[in-house]
Amino acid sequence: MNQKKSESQHQLITRLASDPELGLNLSDRRERLAKHGPNRLETKNLKSPLNLFFSQFGDIMVLMLLGATLVSGLLGEIHDALTIMVIVFINALLGFIQEYKAERSLNALQDMISPKAQVLINGELITVDAESIVPGDVIQIQAGDKIPADLRLLQASSLEVEEAPLTGETVPVAKDPEAHGHGNSCFMGCLVTRGRGRGVVTNTGMKTRMGEIAGMIQHAEQPPTPLQNRLTNMGKILVFVCLAISAFVAVAGALRGEPIYKMFMAGVSLAVAAIPEGLPAVVTLCLAIGLQRMLRRNAIVRKLPAVETLGCATVICSDKTGTLTQNQMTVEKAWLDNQELSITGRGFSSKGEIFSPREKTTPLLEWFLNIGVMANGASLKVERGKTQAKGDPTDAALLVLGLKGGVHRRTIKHRFEVIDEYPFDSFRKMMSVVVRDVYSGRYYVYAKGAPEVILPLCNRIDRRNGPKPKGSAEQQETERTIATWTSQAYRVLALAWKEVRGPQASQLAAEQNLTFSGLVALNDPPRPQVAEAVLACIRAGIRPIMITGDHRETAVAIAKRVNLPVTQDGVLTGQEISTLSDQELMRRLDRVSVCARVYPEHKMRLVRLLKQKGHVVAMTGDGVNDAPAVKEANIGIAMGITGTEVTKEAAHLILADDNFATIVAAVEEGRTIYDNIRKFIKFLLSCNAGEVFTMFFAMLLGFPLPLRAIQILWVNLVTDGLPALALSMEPGCPGIMDRPPRPMSEGILARGLGLDIFMTGLTIGVLTLMVFAISLARGVTIDYARTMALSTLICIQLIYAFSCRNDDWGRSAPLRKNLWLVGALIVSLSLLVLILYNPVMQKVFSTVALTGQDWLLIIGASLVPAILRRIRRLLWNK
Repeated sequence: MNQKKSESQHQLITRLASDPELGLNLSDRRERLAKHGPNRLETKNLKSPLNLFFSQFGDIMVLMLLGATLVSGLLGEIHDALTIMVIVFINALLGFIQEYKAERSLNALQDMISPKAQVLINGELITVDAESIVPGDVIQIQAGDKIPADLRLLQASSLEVEEAPLTGETVPVAKDPEAHGHGNSCFMGCLVTRGRGRGVVTNTGMKTRMGEIAGMIQHAEQPPTPLQNRLTNMGKILVFVCLAISAFVAVAGALRGEPIYKMFMAGVSLAVAAIPEGLPAVVTLCLAIGLQRMLRRNAIVRKLPAVETLGCATVICSDKTGTLTQNQMTVEKAWLDNQELSITGRGFSSKGEIFSPREKTTPLLEWFLNIGVMANGASLKVERGKTQAKGDPTDAALLVLGLKGGVHRRTIKHRFEVIDEYPFDSFRKMMSVVVRDVYSGRYYVYAKGAPEVILPLCNRIDRRNGPKPKGSAEQQETERTIATWTSQAYRVLALAWKEVRGPQASQLAAEQNLTFSGLVALNDPPRPQVAEAVLACIRAGIRPIMITGDHRETAVAIAKRVNLPVTQDGVLTGQEISTLSDQELMRRLDRVSVCARVYPEHKMRLVRLLKQKGHVVAMTGDGVNDAPAVKEANIGIAMGITGTEVTKEAAHLILADDNFATIVAAVEEGRTIYDNIRKFIKFLLSCNAGEVFTMFFAMLLGFPLPLRAIQILWVNLVTDGLPALALSMEPGCPGIMDRPPRPMSEGILARGLGLDIFMTGLTIGVLTLMVFAISLARGVTIDYARTMALSTLICIQLIYAFSCRNDDWGRSAPLRKNLWLVGALIVSLSLLVLILYNPVMQKVFSTVALTGQDWLLIIGASLVPAILRRIRRLLWNK
């Protein structure tokens, strides 16, 4: 139900039984959530398990098998028909389990990245899932947020909202709590482009304006990734080739006098065995397992193609603050009245003298601290006897500085009333507030920001005897201090103020002719794991580039501390980026490792030019202005903690911990996933090729069929199922991060994989047929010879599964790290033993019990491919 246009703010708060200062309590929120339901638009439900199971029977190969079952039944071969039905059922069950796990895993990942919102609960701002928002909640919004529900504004500061999802109009709309009509309201799904505000939730879920207009929003299914498309195309080619071979085998057998029914069954079963119909499901499961691994390492994948692209990354453009550093700002130095103060846990010190401003304060120092505390969007709270800051880390550091100096935000807010606020943004690199001193009735502007932005706006400087015109001596001393601090990796902020006659007509009027108050130096230490992660990047052939809004010298100092190779011409500033042509900038980019004082539009240009140079670019971002560059990058990476909702939506990958080391871990997992896909493709196609060659050569040489249709289907089940799944769970090979990135255009069968599959399949086919021929030459029955061929084929393939663990350089992780493969092989061998020695299964599969001498021949033939591969590896290494 939409709010009435005539309803006043007070009436609305009363009707919703809310409190603008405290919000709702936990008990109220639970009751309202039960009454109104989750705050989400209706979405398409997942397939039910029953539907998912029956969908396994829609595959063309399965339909062919069912047709073969029907033919068998009509011809009186009930035994064969029942066996095929059981095998089809088991295949369907395996496919169902794979798809069910994959679908649930991907859905769980989507739940992990549900939007968040800042909600006032019992007077405390708490981050909650947007789905838990209820009518009456008081929430805070700021630039970069997606509005999680319909709101009526209570407070706003320079608030502008883009309402394109509702109106199609991309021009932001100014919002004001005192406006009429929709001007005082914000709607679900719209984007906050500027400023901040606080509002009370009026409607949630399908009762919002978005819900009314959309009726019901159906989520599109996850589109196939480029890799899955390539595999699909490869599968179509395999289908054509295998059907042609199967038809040849069936026709050739019939012409030689074999029963048509038997040849029909042989052709159908050969086609099914040769085509890896389970490949898409195994790929999906492999991706899902990889995504879960990434999640455990704090990387949340939003878009599946990122998994493939991560292994190709050649450049990582990373923010400094919070990604390379800890984003735990601490003010360590201050500069005012032409002298430096050191700030410690014990207090302030100047020229070796330690003092507490509570005991020895000056009007100048108190005024300086007032500016830092009032031109501020953070808050402090006490938990278990400890003071904790919430909000922007820079603002929080200034609040802590004020606390050390005896200036508490809660106390000072009773004296100074904020009349207007001009929020910080990455273009202006400053923010300011207009305040009214309730004691004297005077109005002041307090401002803070980058020194190169604030200082030109100042025409006076604070001194002990009052503000005086800014002189060259003071200016030079201030600039020397800034240069010294930035070279020591400090982030430097300038604070300024002025007295005004009343509320200002515009932001421009408020921020002119300021009085310079002083400087603060903030330290943000590097994250402990970053230095090693940067070295890992370089070893992996990936070039890390640090991008920051900080001063050039600060950026260089931090870069050296995290092992970034900084050369004399390896640093670019935003000003240089703006003045250089595309050609000049592309030439410089080959040597650049640090970009300082960069604006969001520079990020977009850097991504575009790096891509033109052939690089696969990963770009991090957190603010709303970073979203275009994040979306343009091959791998867009958003910050999970500090990132805005719009940036997360544009990203392929979200860092749950905002840590650069997590990007490197995600690249490693991306390479592992791709390697595993190649491993089980190598295994599946080699084994299938071996089955095809076995049957094909037998027909060419005039041999009887070495395998019955049911036996081929059993081989397909035993060898293509569990071992392939186990290979998808392989850990990364040693040295996986010591090799260069693979090209994006590389095919799945590149680097000799196609030839390897062909040669291995040929070897398997020749050896299986050889054992079959030797057995026939010994004068045994056809069923005995077929049992020998079947056992040889299965044993070769199971031993081959161990070889498939190796990467292209013959390296593999210790076997103990993938006990799934050991378990899969034990189960497969047990099933083989079952059909050889169980009387009931012998009748079903037309097998006989083998002797120890038989097993010596089988094991000897099965070890030949492994020996040949070992010899080839030794020769290759030499």
